[in-house]
Amino acid sequence: MTARLVDLTQPIHEGMPTFPVPHHPIVEITQLARHGIENRETRKVILGTHTGTHLDAPRHYIPGGATVEEIALETLIGPASICDLRHKSDQAIQISDLEPLLKGKPTERVLFYTGWTDHYGKWDYFRGHPYLSVEAGRWLMDEGCRLLGMDCPQMDHPSHSRHHDPDSPIHYLLLGAGVVMVENMCRLDQLLEHRFDLMVLPLPITGGDGSPVRAIARVME
Repeated sequence: MTARLVDLTQPIHEGMPTFPVPHHPIVEITQLARHGIENRETRKVILGTHTGTHLDAPRHYIPGGATVEEIALETLIGPASICDLRHKSDQAIQISDLEPLLKGKPTERVLFYTGWTDHYGKWDYFRGHPYLSVEAGRWLMDEGCRLLGMDCPQMDHPSHSRHHDPDSPIHYLLLGAGVVMVENMCRLDQLLEHRFDLMVLPLPITGGDGSPVRAIARVME
């Protein structure tokens, strides 16, 4: 059996999509040193803790919740399963969608492939995407899920990001139970029909509510 590595991470660059609210800053990259002048290159990077492919730590929504550097590496690395949910555009992901796809498979780490990456960089990326129902969120927790990843900007209904009530019930539910959430993933189609190990590596930001990550799958073939 051979293995290949798949990078599930969106690149970080100026002009990249960022959540369209004031508390998520746009990315700024400034060159500070140059070859031929300082004889080296260095850059200053300004970004938010939820920029690009990133991890939500419980502290993001839960007062006193675990911060990024407190998340066990064992949660972030190991066998994972993927659910093909391309048919769920603008719809809630329900237990009935997940149960047959995850039967007999590892549930500690689960990824949702919705195909929403096709909208990345377009005006509608943050609108109309699939989202997880509260009932399905509870079911995943009962099945032992500790990490949930997705190729969408968030797990909640798009309207919740614009401060409609109720505010982000999936974030409160999963993060409140210590489930790590990974958003804005890509290339999940390359994992379909394969066994794979997932590695999600955040920056160990002290007191961090989240962090950009390098997410990689080791696919067995």
